[in-house]
Amino acid sequence: MPHRELASLRRRACQAVREVGAFLRQEAKHVQPQHIEEKHRSGLVSYVDRTAEQMLVERLSALLPEASFYTEEETVRRAQRAHLCWVIDPLDGTTNYLYGIPHYSISVGLRADEELLLGIVYHVVHDELFYAERDGGAWCNEQPIRVSERRQLSEALVVTGFPYHNTSRLEPWITVLRAALTQARAVRRFGSAALDLAYVACGRFDAFYEYGLNAWDVAGGALLVHEAGGRISDFQGGNSFLNGGEVLACNALVFESMLQLVSEAFYPHSP
Repeated sequence: MPHRELASLRRRACQAVREVGAFLRQEAKHVQPQHIEEKHRSGLVSYVDRTAEQMLVERLSALLPEASFYTEEETVRRAQRAHLCWVIDPLDGTTNYLYGIPHYSISVGLRADEELLLGIVYHVVHDELFYAERDGGAWCNEQPIRVSERRQLSEALVVTGFPYHNTSRLEPWITVLRAALTQARAVRRFGSAALDLAYVACGRFDAFYEYGLNAWDVAGGALLVHEAGGRISDFQGGNSFLNGGEVLACNALVFESMLQLVSEAFYPHSP
């Protein structure tokens, strides 16, 4: 897709995301316990997630009719084999949202086959719109962003997510957490992987690792990190982070130190 066409598409997609964000802010005052459903013990959903997703699908379909969708709430069922595919999480941080914790986001990515073309993450409460185009840099509210320049793991602020939904790899996750607690500056956990990636991209966090993620958790923020000068991979340094369920994202200076921690913990017998 030509750069000018991609930039125009990004601007219109950002406007669509802002409109859906306004809906999330409005409904935060009205959602009630009876509106909440349990997908599983630590996975909540409400009419807000589904309606927000429908709104995004409607608006993005109008912008790019030939694209398919891969969405968390599955409100649309369209072939995922199209060359262009929107990957959407309409409300990343649903538990935060439903408990009144002001840390949640909208995540939208556009990929051409396996290459990400656009990434958008919107921190709804703070009205911070992070976005990136392939080879176009990363931005927040029209200002360019870059990853941090902290060089040592001892200076790094690390963020992670708790593996509520899949505890099959809990032990290696704890091994990395223990190392980060003792070797890094500090560790945080906020509850929105999309925002964790955006915060790495703008230098607020230096490193992020998590497993058990889905493509819609990662697609919006992965390109942000790349275009902001950071590095993103799976736990072996490969490129399967979008669909492989494990993500490491860091500034370029602490990436190798963090990669060594996660690869030795999760793949101890690899050559």
